[in-house]
Amino acid sequence: MDVFIMKIFNYVIIVVIAALIVMNITMLDFNNLFHGDSLIALIGIIALLCAVCIVLIYRTSKLIDEKTK
Repeated sequence: MDVFIMKIFNYVIIVVIAALIVMNITMLDFNNLFHGDSLIALIGIIALLCAVCIVLIYRTSKLIDEKTK
């Protein structure tokens, strides 16, 4: 049961991160990409992509842990 809940939680987190990435993309000004709010949105996108990588690494480690038991 715990594995199922964690799997659902991981998917929910990835969906929330994807929504935040889309929101930050809408804040980008492609004419002045490295100035003002556009720079903050760009940093946010990079941070959210790192968060997705961390969640995927965690999920992979749990799958490996389940297979070794």
